[in-house]
Amino acid sequence: MNYNKRIKNIPQNLWAVINQIDELKGRWIGGAEINSQALGRLKRSVLVTSTGASTRIEGAKLSDEDIEKMMRGLSMQKFADRDKQEVQGYYELLENVFNSYEKIPFSESSIQYLHKELLKYVEKDKLHRGEYKKTENRVEMINEEGQSIGVLFNTTPAWLTPKEMLELVEWTKEAFILKEIHPLLIIGNFLVEFLNIHPFQDGNGRLSRVLTNLMMLKTGYEYIPYVSHEKLIEDNKAEYYVALRKSQKTLKTGSPNIMPWLEFFFNILLTQARQAIELLSKENIEKLLSPKQLLVWQYLLKVSEATPGEISKITKVARPTVSQALDTLLRFKKVERIGQGRTTRYKKK
Repeated sequence: MNYNKRIKNIPQNLWAVINQIDELKGRWIGGAEINSQALGRLKRSVLVTSTGASTRIEGAKLSDEDIEKMMRGLSMQKFADRDKQEVQGYYELLENVFNSYEKIPFSESSIQYLHKELLKYVEKDKLHRGEYKKTENRVEMINEEGQSIGVLFNTTPAWLTPKEMLELVEWTKEAFILKEIHPLLIIGNFLVEFLNIHPFQDGNGRLSRVLTNLMMLKTGYEYIPYVSHEKLIEDNKAEYYVALRKSQKTLKTGSPNIMPWLEFFFNILLTQARQAIELLSKENIEKLLSPKQLLVWQYLLKVSEATPGEISKITKVARPTVSQALDTLLRFKKVERIGQGRTTRYKKK
């Protein structure tokens, strides 16, 4: 399958969106530079939100509040076992991806393993966990009540699935290694094709969203665990189905066109990146800074400008820690540097 042809002539408006996403990616700073406790709380919240959204898209009934109670070990008698089983599997798998994505290789065996983990609690799926489909399946649109309201498209026949998955995964792996194609185009192409093949008997939609998180993290979009991709899909479910359908009906023709899908997908990613940067806004930054970083920031809010020495003296924060805090605030674009050397001063933007 020549996937390269599909993503050759990307229109300028899509490149503009990609560039905006990457500019926001450059502004995000994660890990030790931000208060790790605050990010930990945020990540746990996103795990609940993403699990709820991704399972509801496929017809589950649990609200975010229900999932939070369930994860705290509270009894959830009123819900079907299947809903609870699907939620438990998604939550644990996504948590594993968030925490260990660097150790998870992108390969067919990984995809099959992730599928097995996704459905490990779902009794009805125990015979086909981690295995490509043996019988035909189809993609249906699910309404708020969890009922099918129509077939969107027929998928790759079971006998052809191993061949098409091998081709798709090998092309994607090679494209990531060669770095000649923008990673967002590689990910977008993988998803539209994966969902068209629908390689597993069940769980394809949920797995596609787990794989989105995995591939985005592996290609350097470090803010992914702090804003729910799944929730944005749930909030735009009708447009999601329409964009997929528009592109997928062209895939097996002589003129495949994945632009409708890419346009939808990139706009979701742009919203996600903007929301991540919003976490660093004036209103939210105080939740993300460590206590000593916060002292430096609060002092700069009160004065027109100050040297690192002055900040250290007034806040009683050690000079090296002040310098670290200023570097962090510079990267957040919250302060600006004036002058150089011993006369360097800082002020809030």
